[in-house]
Amino acid sequence: MLILAIDTALEACAAAALDTAANKLIARESQAMKRGHAEALMPLIARVMKEAGLPFAALDRIAVTTGPGSFTGLRVGLSAARGIALAAGKPAVGVTTLSAYAAPCVGQNGEHPVISAIDARHDHVYFQVVSTDGDALIDPRVVSIDEALEASRFDAPHLVGNAARMLAERWPTRALPPSSVDAQAAPDIAWVAWMGAAIDPDTAPPRPYYLRPPDAKPSQDLRSKDLQGQNLQNQSLQSEDPRSQDLPGQPARPTAS
Repeated sequence: MLILAIDTALEACAAAALDTAANKLIARESQAMKRGHAEALMPLIARVMKEAGLPFAALDRIAVTTGPGSFTGLRVGLSAARGIALAAGKPAVGVTTLSAYAAPCVGQNGEHPVISAIDARHDHVYFQVVSTDGDALIDPRVVSIDEALEASRFDAPHLVGNAARMLAERWPTRALPPSSVDAQAAPDIAWVAWMGAAIDPDTAPPRPYYLRPPDAKPSQDLRSKDLQGQNLQNQSLQSEDPRSQDLPGQPARPTAS
């Protein structure tokens, strides 16, 4: 299966081409950025497809991050994924950023749960906790950092996400310290691609996944459509999360272009 993965949800603009038959990424590029995704994404995708030597028609699926994340950034990636899928006549699937962050730590035969945390501003985080085999311990939600730190009751967890360092710095002294802290600014695009290959397009639509209303307010009609999409995302989260999939082992990670 040939997958094009796209991520503009947080502070990166990234794309990758995955060949599951060869069990490797055949092209990837990621640029750190807080703004400018709209201008950068399509040229970046073109470079990735050229490096992979693939026409869009050869793709089997397009995977895209759905949030939580930047309202504007999400829209850029989702619009591109939907447009490419429509033009190529192939399905597009959505992958949540929290699940993509957790994926490298799930199924690695470890003993520690995984806490995914994304900065939601105003001393809050988007947050979820999964066990080492991917079972939900705390479902995705937006909480204050103090509330998130109640998850310190899970022994020596892995902390992942762009807010991982925020949690680590305020970790309760009475609790076992985190076993690892990985504060990447954005999920690894390789894992977005692998998750996109594993999930069911019928249960993981490419729609924004909001845990609270966006700061930028769309029109009433758009809000109604997004609420419908969120209901479907809530129903399908288990399907798109690596914890409910038989994912292959962590892929080899070629250097970014």
